[in-house]
Amino acid sequence: MTMSEKAKQYYEKMFENEENDLAKTDSEFFDYFTNFAFDEVVNEEGQQLDDRTRFIAILAVLIGSSSIDEFRLMMKAALRFNVTPVEIKEIIYQAVDYLGMGRTYPFLKASNEILEEMGYTLPLPSQSTTTVNNRYEKGEQCQIDIFGEHMRGNGQRGPKESKHINKWLVENCFGDVYTRNGLDYATREMITFCFLYAQGGCEVQLAGHTQANFGLGNDKEFLIKVISNCVPFMGYPRTLNALRIVNEQAEQWNK
Repeated sequence: MTMSEKAKQYYEKMFENEENDLAKTDSEFFDYFTNFAFDEVVNEEGQQLDDRTRFIAILAVLIGSSSIDEFRLMMKAALRFNVTPVEIKEIIYQAVDYLGMGRTYPFLKASNEILEEMGYTLPLPSQSTTTVNNRYEKGEQCQIDIFGEHMRGNGQRGPKESKHINKWLVENCFGDVYTRNGLDYATREMITFCFLYAQGGCEVQLAGHTQANFGLGNDKEFLIKVISNCVPFMGYPRTLNALRIVNEQAEQWNK
């Protein structure tokens, strides 16, 4: 098998003149994977995304699946397709709330190394919009904007011994992170969807955030495009699980 002309052109746009070791050591695999990922998938009729959205989703699923080596490659490609350093950092920062610092720290290190190699000055400009004094108020409003009015007061609900976690969710996940500049709510919910389905075992949360995506305009067709464009990086089991949940939640949404 040889690499198709469309796959070759897309690959060159991603990596310019960089060589991939797999092209030498696993040439047959390299050709058919590249044909699939960067010709068949990106050109599938009715499933196309703009390049920027595609690479934001790819970076998110790679973080969600702890795929650090592939992330290094795809981050460089993402920058060439106009995903900004700020956007990449915001994806990683948000991942901490859904994956934990332990799984996210390698991606912070890798992003810093790549940005410095490419001549960017760190730290990047601040994107924070909240303070210690207003993070709860703004985080709660963010939850209401995304999930609905029923979220008002949610940070104070729950059993005495554990309601502090709901409070942290409001202040930290939404007040500290979702309110930041750099990504809008719809993009933040898309990458949360990607984090959750990529790591697996979070089906309850994935269902809730699928509904949140619908509410922000990321409809069933859009989420299927996201899932489809990430198949080469996620494989089929988690892809099919995510597709099932999207379809189930779409049925409920349309009732």
